[in-house]
Amino acid sequence: MKKLFIIFAITVSTVSFSQQADLFKIRKYRVNYLDDKVKETSGLSLINGKLYTFNDSGNSPELFELDKKTGKIISIVQINAKNKDWEALTNDCKNFYIGDFGNNGGTRKDLEIYKVPFENNTLNNDSVKVISFEYPEQQEFISKYSETDFDAEAMIYLNGKIHLFTKEWGSKSTTHYIIDPEISEKQKAQKTETFKTGFMVTDASYFNKKLYLIGYTKKTEVFLDIFNETESGVFFKENPKHYYLGSALSIGQIEGIAVDETGIYISGEKFHSPIGGGKQSLYFIPIDKLKD
Repeated sequence: MKKLFIIFAITVSTVSFSQQADLFKIRKYRVNYLDDKVKETSGLSLINGKLYTFNDSGNSPELFELDKKTGKIISIVQINAKNKDWEALTNDCKNFYIGDFGNNGGTRKDLEIYKVPFENNTLNNDSVKVISFEYPEQQEFISKYSETDFDAEAMIYLNGKIHLFTKEWGSKSTTHYIIDPEISEKQKAQKTETFKTGFMVTDASYFNKKLYLIGYTKKTEVFLDIFNETESGVFFKENPKHYYLGSALSIGQIEGIAVDETGIYISGEKFHSPIGGGKQSLYFIPIDKLKD
């Protein structure tokens, strides 16, 4: 689903957001501008050392392998699934999980995650499975475009479960839900913890016992939070490292993040507004440049 910036000046653990952001502008870490075929890049995932992305709603159901050093498209693979509003991509080293749960208006009742087998660098489109879920806390489905708290664009795979992080337009928070990928019938996502980010979360990555959340504000400010995993699958007991990365007006609408031992890959889709914009881009921050 297309986003619109507004330009203007069971136990739930909730932590107040009160940190000042460290300045770390990523513009100088741009690898390249991305091909127009992925101008709406909406997520990133690393599998077997290869980097993948996709476009969000209104585009073909495809995954794009990107060259990590140049950002160029290496290959395109078709997925046997619908792209109503793809927003997140993760994997368990054997399967891709594609989150078709974009919900800017808060009205969707068909929230789904596609499980796509991917072994030996080959997709098995004949075995795509659908994981359906709902937010048990959502009681109404009246359209509240860019105001709903039941939107999501971020997930990781950890400890045999899918961990989803909401994009809360109204609360400027994120809620951590757990979904079981082995359940075939529609399930209720399990709410575990909430954190007041101060921005809308657009993607997540997990590496070396750290959770990376990225996103933006309606003022086009882009932020990165890095949380420590204080217990298995628990992230919000401590305040994160909080970084300001720049404005979407210069770096694009940041929608993707993937992390490995070498560093942090970040992607941004094309962004335009009456006062400026940024082209779709791939960034890479070497691990020794961002001390967390």
